[in-house]
Amino acid sequence: MDENDLGAAESRPYPPRRRLHLLALNPTDSVTEGFLPAAARLGLTVTLLTDQPDAHHRAYRRHTAAGGTLPELEIRPCAVRDFREVVNHLAAEPDRPQAVFSNSDHLQTQTALTAAFFDLPGKDWRAALRTKNKAQLRRSLAEAGVDTVWSAELPPGGDPAALLARRPPYPCVVKPREGVASEDVRLVADGPELTAICREIQRRRPGEALVVEEFLEGPLHTLETLGDGRVRHALATFRTELSPPPLFIEERLRLLPEPPRPYTGQVLAQLDALGAGFGACHTEYVIQGDRARLIEVNYRSIGDQCDLVLAELLGIPLFEHILRTHLGEPLPTDLGARTGARARLEYITADRAGRLVAAPSAGVREDGGVRLDYRPLRELGEVHPRYGTNRDFLGVLRATGTDQHRIDRAVTEFLAAHRWEIAP
Repeated sequence: MDENDLGAAESRPYPPRRRLHLLALNPTDSVTEGFLPAAARLGLTVTLLTDQPDAHHRAYRRHTAAGGTLPELEIRPCAVRDFREVVNHLAAEPDRPQAVFSNSDHLQTQTALTAAFFDLPGKDWRAALRTKNKAQLRRSLAEAGVDTVWSAELPPGGDPAALLARRPPYPCVVKPREGVASEDVRLVADGPELTAICREIQRRRPGEALVVEEFLEGPLHTLETLGDGRVRHALATFRTELSPPPLFIEERLRLLPEPPRPYTGQVLAQLDALGAGFGACHTEYVIQGDRARLIEVNYRSIGDQCDLVLAELLGIPLFEHILRTHLGEPLPTDLGARTGARARLEYITADRAGRLVAAPSAGVREDGGVRLDYRPLRELGEVHPRYGTNRDFLGVLRATGTDQHRIDRAVTEFLAAHRWEIAP
């Protein structure tokens, strides 16, 4: 066994050498607690390709020390942002690759191109590109006639003043063309602010294109879907609450009893126009009257521990199902998901830069039919700037049950009983 091997799982449904190639950047809870344990349960061996191998070694040592499971796992360094390097890496191996997968926003196109090169099951690389590139997403939806949003693109190094001639509708939103997690996403009120914010983002992100688009105001929702190219399941919808403008930081999500109609059908039609129907997909949209209007499409599973909660509440092997699609296996027409469960995820967020000096420790408890699971996302003593994104999260409280009022009351009481303190 290679010195990078971190664990082994008993082979069950598959022959012991069936291998999954998993592409990743930084470690995430979705991979560490979701996909890798699922691979172990499926009896898969995993080769993880990443440009941050040391970070993955540390994360998986912590995971196994806490009693977590892993498959037979080898971690290899690779420039995973370049699909040519990934293809070359896999082609040089003695055995032909059997499956390639990623849950990273930044690596869907590279993964899809790699799968296509080796004739493996995977997403259409064009759909992956349409969803990742926010300017292309708007163009594709408009060309398909399903929705038109005012949008303009500022190329890398472009002069923001040129945008003013396009007469943006104010307020409007500025965002990196291929950004994630509300990083450098801002609501701007007028032309001078638009120019200033674009230049500020360009200083931080030289070489990146920006998108300016119409502000779509309304209640924000998600749609979580899973498909195999033949069938597609609308798994769940979360109602999302954001921080006050001009930032767009997620503060809490509530799981709705079921995906709401008619909006779910409208979102699925827009995903069809983009070609996004394979594997997991996390779509954000706002409701305006009787219309569902897309904010963005993340062609992977929902993160920030929502996917872990969803798998638990639906009572289905969600992560296994996702991996099976990339192994070429069809999804059941009926997943047998449970109904009636409710959830609230509350993100405790730093409101300033500094050192975290006080915070509750991890813990799980039951309270009046509500299960409260608190997970710290920063260690005591860590020093951070204020990012204005979900990187400001100090911890996440996962509250689950069957009664939303009890869940909300339990969350309020937990927050009142604990404190998070940041010192300069």
